[in-house]
Amino acid sequence: MKIQINRPEFIKAWQMAERVVNPKGTIPALGGIMLTAEGRRVTLSATDMRMSLRCVTGGVEADSSGSAMLPVKLLGELFKKAPEDVFTVDFKDDKGTMVAGRNKTRFTSWSAADFPDLPKIGDADLLCSVSASDLLRLLSEGSAAGSVTDEFPKYLGACLVQLKSGKLNVISTDAQRLSLSRRTVEMADREGGQAEPEGSSDLLIPVGPLRELQRMITPFAAKDDNRIEILYDSSLAWFRFGIDEERVEFSVRRVESSFPNYERLLDPNSTTSVVVNRGGLIASLERIDPVVRHRNRIVVMYVSPGAETIRMSGKAPETGIAVERLQADSEGEAMRAGFNVGYLLDGLRSIDSENVRLNMNGEAGQLTMGRSNADDFLYILMPVRLADQDIVEEGEEDGERRPEPEPEPVEALPF
Repeated sequence: MKIQINRPEFIKAWQMAERVVNPKGTIPALGGIMLTAEGRRVTLSATDMRMSLRCVTGGVEADSSGSAMLPVKLLGELFKKAPEDVFTVDFKDDKGTMVAGRNKTRFTSWSAADFPDLPKIGDADLLCSVSASDLLRLLSEGSAAGSVTDEFPKYLGACLVQLKSGKLNVISTDAQRLSLSRRTVEMADREGGQAEPEGSSDLLIPVGPLRELQRMITPFAAKDDNRIEILYDSSLAWFRFGIDEERVEFSVRRVESSFPNYERLLDPNSTTSVVVNRGGLIASLERIDPVVRHRNRIVVMYVSPGAETIRMSGKAPETGIAVERLQADSEGEAMRAGFNVGYLLDGLRSIDSENVRLNMNGEAGQLTMGRSNADDFLYILMPVRLADQDIVEEGEEDGERRPEPEPEPVEALPF
């Protein structure tokens, strides 16, 4: 089989498939992408056995039907560095030859028969249909508290994708914090009609593959009418999107675990509430972070309702003291609480809003972050127990140094 590739049209699908492959795996064939030609239709398939991708691609013409394995590590470099945008690749048995202009490269591949059978969408149940832009926001916000590494319990490295009462929720936690994003969605049946979602459906999906999905759907999110179908069976979750000429099916193996009851943390009550500019708060925390980064990463927030500003401080014996003041609207009780500055920044960077609302419950209670004018995103964070040495009193920027205390742990969420 001989194929001609037009790189500008082909490279988008190739890069999606390339990110699914694990070239360092123990199974050689998993280091390649399967190219299948059926008439004028060409499909790329890739897997690392945890997530799989099948996508129809343009920019490829095959002289006959057939399948071939494309080694990712080698051909990925050659495709990107080819001197011309149009080139050919000829496959014969387990060998290949790439010709680009006057340049020729011969390479060894694997037999197409060695590529594992990918799961098929078959009779998977449809969970819902959601716009690409809404799903992109759900994944970005809802995965903010999750971990991309394998954790125990397993739910710490996963997101709960939940359909409940007509809303799609994405929730993650690492036990010290929790993020939740939600949108109203529609559920389309296979005949094209609309059905209102009923009850609750829960899918526990690893954070890492969901981050890859975010990258895949970003180009599709530019148009509001681009929709993504979420399907599932007993072991897999599926995401299907794109038109027929660029149809993409992405599947992820579900995590076998139970997500904790997050709803018990959704307490609307607070003793202190602050509305502040998100960009200004991020900038202030980023200036405090270098001072405390190599100690305990604690930032202390001081709120005095009625005042036009809030004060934040960071302190480390070996580096010094940082104090920031930021204009804000606050109400409720005066309070002082310490938080992990990295955790605060994670929540602020994931939210798409000009202003944020911080609802706090004293020095030992949880902080809930969200948009100032909506409740479709919540980021819940437990405070850090403060020592006297962490506190910077008003005007103490040049205060006396004290012995460094033992780092205080971040409180765990009370699931």
